[in-house]
Amino acid sequence: MSSLPTAVFPADLGLDHVELHVADVDAAAADLCGRFGFTVVGTTGPAADGLRGLALAQGRISLALTAATADDHPATAYVLAHGDGVAGIALRTADAAAAFAEAVRRGGRPIAEPRVLDGEFRTVVATVGGFGDVVHTFVQRDPADPGTLPPGFVPAPSVGEPAAVGESADAPGLLELDHFAVCVPGGELDATIAYYRDVLGFEQTFEERIEVGTQAMNSQVVQSADRGVTFTVIEPDTTADPGQIDMFLKRHGGAGVQHLAFASADAVRSVRALAERGVHFLSTPGAYYDALADRVAPRTHTVAELRELSLLIDEDHGGQLFQIFTRSGHERRTLFFEVIERIGAETFGSSNIKALYEAVEVERLRQDGGQE
Repeated sequence: MSSLPTAVFPADLGLDHVELHVADVDAAAADLCGRFGFTVVGTTGPAADGLRGLALAQGRISLALTAATADDHPATAYVLAHGDGVAGIALRTADAAAAFAEAVRRGGRPIAEPRVLDGEFRTVVATVGGFGDVVHTFVQRDPADPGTLPPGFVPAPSVGEPAAVGESADAPGLLELDHFAVCVPGGELDATIAYYRDVLGFEQTFEERIEVGTQAMNSQVVQSADRGVTFTVIEPDTTADPGQIDMFLKRHGGAGVQHLAFASADAVRSVRALAERGVHFLSTPGAYYDALADRVAPRTHTVAELRELSLLIDEDHGGQLFQIFTRSGHERRTLFFEVIERIGAETFGSSNIKALYEAVEVERLRQDGGQE
């Protein structure tokens, strides 16, 4: 193995691609392309062992969809345990072998030793464990590799470059992955954060406790050195009443990615485009917008636009953000997506949880009053 330059690991870790294990790769790709505006850019070659895959792209987002064709492929066990979902978050690095060796030395769980993949370019990969059944593959790309496809994929026949953001009127304009929301069982938050800090060199950048009625959850955020990879890790407070995090853990079967947050330069435009494509979003009670003036004044989009689309707004020391969550189309009602636009904001809209809860209560009281 190569020596470990301290300037390389962990400072150079960036997001390469996200791998989802799915039961039906064609159906999953059709949904992401048809409703979310992704483009199929690659496929696994005929020599792929025990799997069939499609690579999807939009903006700087790269997804690898993998379906097992053999019982002993990891995707088989993953889908049986969790249904379709995020099984791997690949991290690009200048030296995959060195990153693997150092991560294991620091206590990382080795999954696959460094190996060179066959193909046009010399790509080195190595894999360590993450949270739950999610793994992290270090990806070292050949300097000549344009890096547009996940390792092991070849260009899809008759497919050009992914559509540029804003190329057509109905393009959703999703730019990149803003963050991953991760749910872990109660009592595992600190250990999970410590793993990413001590093994992969991430930095803890945010911490909060959220109480919603009789429910409560704790959350911490870790980010890679260049802030290109962000995990918002959440655990339920087991001394409070069960809530949505408990429900995810039960339905998913343990720790996992609850949602992927797609960044947009214009959330209003993106949400309209996605809605026209058939994406369903969570609705927001009108009382949320009635009370908005007491909390924050939007700098860009109008309150009328936010109300029309059920977009949420939050503000922190850095600026504002606009966000909205899709309704889960997952068979277990686990995985869903977020659209987020940041105008300087660095946090994750936590005040929206409380504001939404209060708005729902106002709406409920209004309805109860009207029935009396």
